[in-house]
Formats: sequence, structure tokens, C-alpha cells
Amino acid sequence: MLKGIDPVVSPELLKTLCEMGHGSEILFADGNFPSHDYNVKKIIRLDGIDIPTVLKAIMPLFPLDTFVESPVVLMQPNADFGREPDVWAKYKDIISKHQKVNYEYLERFAYYDRCKNVYAIVATSELEIYANIILKKGVIFPNK
Repeated sequence: MLKGIDPVVSPELLKTLCEMGHGSEILFADGNFPSHDYNVKKIIRLDGIDIPTVLKAIMPLFPLDTFVESPVVLMQPNADFGREPDVWAKYKDIISKHQKVNYEYLERFAYYDRCKNVYAIVATSELEIYANIILKKGVIFPNK
């Protein structure tokens, strides 16, 4: 354990966040996402933890990309779902406390294709469907 690092951030997750470079993407996957079907560099399991809890823990540490229009990508629900997933409001609230960003919404199969190129997948126990979220890492600028 470390001072100032939420214990939700496992050593493996902390190492992965540090290894990622500018433009690298990480997927926080809900419990229904087929994480182990993807041939990505890393799959980190955070069983028993939901995505808002993980976001609260990592957002103080993780800069989002300011060189792209939308550094956060959500999976657009099918039309018959009929609403925005409730968990999205939680995501937007958590992220807005650290950085103002735009969001990109991708159709489900386009989202699956995008996930093939992420640096890592964090497999959570999030129960809400369409709760997957991709974050694109930004740059930490030197203090002036």
C-alpha cells in the first residue's frame, strides 16, 4: 500500500497506468464484456469492484488526452435499450471533477473493434450494461 493511492488501485493497475504513454487507451469493462476474448497486452481483473469506484481511484492519477476531441469513449446502447445508462452520469461527474472533456459514443460493434487496440483491459464486476468506458491517456506537462 502507498500513501495517497486508493487501495482499489492494485499494484498491477498502477504499473499499467505508469507504463501507458500519451495516446495509449485503457478499457474499463463491465462484468458482461468478453475481456478475455481480446488479445491485448494486459488484462487486469478487479473482481468485486464497479467502474465508478475504479474511476474515483484513478482519475487523480491519470491525465486524459487534451490533443484529441474526445478522450473518453462510451458504448452507444442499441436503439431498443431506450435510454442512456444510469452509470454514465456517475462517470461524467467523477471525470468532471478532474478534467473537462468531450465524450465519443460508438455503436456496439465499432466499440468492440476499437477495443482490439487498447493497451489494457480492466475487467470489473460492474453490473450495468453498456457501462464500458475507454480512456485515452494524455500528457503531464512540466510545472512552469
